[in-house]
Order: sequence, then structure tokens, then C-alpha cells
Amino acid sequence: MKSRLSLAAIALAASLLLSGCGYNDFQSLDEKSKSAWSEVLNQYQRRADLIPNLVNTVKGFAAQEQAVLVGVTEARARATQVQVNADDPESLRQFQAAQGEVSSALSRLMVVVERYPELKSDQNFRDLQAQLEGTENRITVARNRYIQAVQDFNVTVRRCP
Repeated sequence: MKSRLSLAAIALAASLLLSGCGYNDFQSLDEKSKSAWSEVLNQYQRRADLIPNLVNTVKGFAAQEQAVLVGVTEARARATQVQVNADDPESLRQFQAAQGEVSSALSRLMVVVERYPELKSDQNFRDLQAQLEGTENRITVARNRYIQAVQDFNVTVRRCP
């Protein structure tokens, strides 16, 4: 009788130990993926914050390109209004569409810049362009870190304890 009771106690203790196995890993990896997503959002916001300065600099040189400037400003406004939730596929789709519009509008703005050589030589514009390029690189790095964090989380969730 004692051996059955001690065997049952050992089995109970083992099952309790195994039930918590990996829980802390799940929590820390989940937080890591949320933090990585926040960094992605921060970099997109940084890009959105640079756009008004870039548009104002171009405005002085290319007043007749008003449609492009308005398009960039409107795309930025739409992108900053989208509320994204990393767990909601629809909000992610809307967010990516808005960010795609911003990228497209910025591409059109850069075409305008090519038409005005004196603008390309302006120090303010060159500084803003360098900041924008750096921000695009930061967005890429932040997105890659987010993808890696989510991948680590998913592997841990699927792994047998």
C-alpha cells in the first residue's frame, strides 16, 4: 500500500513539474515578440514624423508639384490614423496597405526631386533624405527582428516540453 501511495505521489509531483515546463519561456518570448512589434511601429512613426519636414523642404523648390506633395501628406495622414493590432489580421492588412501608400507617395516625391537639381544640392534636403533612408533601413531591421521573435515564440509553442 505504501509503495502505491509513494508511486502516486511521485507521479503527481512529476506531472505538476511538467505542467509548468516552458510556461516562463512562453511568457518571455511572447513579450519579446510584442516588444519587437512595438519597435516596428516606432520606426514607422519615425518615418511619418520626417515626412512633413521633407515635404516643406521640397515645397520651396517645387511649388508646381502640388499634387505630389498633397499626395504624400495625405498618405502620411492615413498611415498615422490606422490603429494596428498585431493579433488582428484585418488591422495588419490595413496597416500594411497604408504603409504601402506612404512608400509609393515617397517614391513619387523622389521622382519630383530628380527634376530639380538645385533641390538635390540643398543641405536640408540632403540631411532629411539621409534620415529617411536610415529610417527605411531601421524599419527593415525592426521587421526582421519581429519576424525572428515571432518565429522563436512559435517554435517554442510547438516544441514538446
